Amino acid sequence: MTESNGLIYQGKFLENYVDRFSGTRVLVIGDIIMDEYVWGDVSRISPEAPVPVVEVKRKTQMLGGAANVIRNIATLGAMPLLCGVIGDDFTGKEIFNKIKEMGLTTEGMIIERGRPTSIKTRVVAHSQQIVRFDREVKATIRPESIKKLIQFIKKNLDRLNAVVVSDYGKGVISGLLMSGLKELVKGSSIKIAVDPKVGNFEYYHEVNVVTPNHHEAGAFCHIDIVDDKTLVKAGRQMLETLNCRSVLITRGRNGMTLFENGGEITHIPTVAKKVFDVTGAGDTVIGTFSLGVAAGLDLKSAAVLSNFAAGIVVGEVGTSTVIAEDLKKVISGSNLVDIGIRYEPSA
Repeated sequence: MTESNGLIYQGKFLENYVDRFSGTRVLVIGDIIMDEYVWGDVSRISPEAPVPVVEVKRKTQMLGGAANVIRNIATLGAMPLLCGVIGDDFTGKEIFNKIKEMGLTTEGMIIERGRPTSIKTRVVAHSQQIVRFDREVKATIRPESIKKLIQFIKKNLDRLNAVVVSDYGKGVISGLLMSGLKELVKGSSIKIAVDPKVGNFEYYHEVNVVTPNHHEAGAFCHIDIVDDKTLVKAGRQMLETLNCRSVLITRGRNGMTLFENGGEITHIPTVAKKVFDVTGAGDTVIGTFSLGVAAGLDLKSAAVLSNFAAGIVVGEVGTSTVIAEDLKKVISGSNLVDIGIRYEPSA
């Protein structure tokens, strides 16, 4: 057990909230992507150009973007709702089928004809990503698609505890959609959490939490985040500019830092024992954090919980998720006194 400024963390306390995830209802809206991996070996350099020759061994496909957030939430024991746009193509059908196989509704997946489903293809050899190529259209989705998404949210509003906005900059998240979403949840207890995209921050005013990584936070604030001083400056600037309740800045190997509007700053070091691949870690963070808040956790405890979850996925190569039982084992096997959580009072 560790205690600071009246906040007490016990492993069993956090584990109990993981058990409550099944009773929460979280809707995820955003860019639906297929993550494709081409796995192989490299033993020589091409005679045609100074590039490695990859001998392909296998190919795998996994849900990406907002669909990966859904996958993370589902493996943690909840039954989330996915809301987004796919194309009328083979990839769209594959994603549709994968969501269906998970036992989740596909009603919120809007098909927009003429628009390809986003695919990110990563070539990996010897646990190292060599190249990535994307096939996508980033133009804003059509007004009729936005209307259908808003209608789906409205239909399910009474059952929701939280809404996650997964913005990968592929055209689903716009000012019109965010205005409609915020109008729907106004006056309710539903929390809005946003995994942001640089260039779209103006859409996120007055949400409950924004979870940028330190590069995104620095770009938005025009600050080069290199130490605690610049980190704190950026976090406070984001809180003030966006007028949101909290900002959770993920910092890779340095863990994450939570800034609360009118509250203290909480630095949470990483618990990862190894870091192979950060792909999808942001999806895990916002999915776990939102589940924690939806289940009744305070912001600091939800951030600590999401930090444990992130520590698991970065130890795997490729897009991965966290199973509820694995998360509970990591928590119970950790000495929370030694985590090294630091607090700073509000300015």
